[in-house]
Amino acid sequence: MKEAYIDDLQQWEKEFKFYTEEIVRFGDVDMYGHLNNVVPFSYFEHARIEYFKWLNIKSNWGSQDEQLIPVAADLQCDYLKQVYYEEKLRVYVKTARVGNSSIDLHYMVKNEKDEIVLTGRGALVQINKETGRPAPWTEEQKAILIGK
Repeated sequence: MKEAYIDDLQQWEKEFKFYTEEIVRFGDVDMYGHLNNVVPFSYFEHARIEYFKWLNIKSNWGSQDEQLIPVAADLQCDYLKQVYYEEKLRVYVKTARVGNSSIDLHYMVKNEKDEIVLTGRGALVQINKETGRPAPWTEEQKAILIGK
C-alpha cells in the first residue's frame, strides 16, 4: 500500500487518537454482499462529525444561527480489503494539515482483525454562509485541530 498522502504507514497509523464504530448494514452492501463503493464516504462523514464534537472546537456547529460552516472540498477513498455485511468497523479520523481556512483530514478504517481495510483523506474549507467565501480558523481553533 502506498497512497500519496501516507509517507510512513506505521507512523501514520500511530497518530490516530479518535475513532467511531460502524456495523456494515444490509443497505451498505451491493448485490455481491460486499461494501458498496460510495458507503465509506458516509462513514467518513459520521466520523468527521463525531471528531469535531470530540475536539469541542465549536459548540454551535450545525445550528441554523452559525455563520461559519465547514464544507467538503474534496474526498478520496482507497479500498484495500473487501468489507462485508455485518462486519464491525472502526473509523479513525485525524487532522493532517491545518491551513488558513481549510483542513486536511485523514481516515483509516479497520476491521475486527485490526486490518486496515480503507484509507482516505479529504479537505474541508470553513466558509461564511452568507458570502460563500472562505473564512479563516481562529488561532484557538487551529491549536485545537493541530493538538489532538
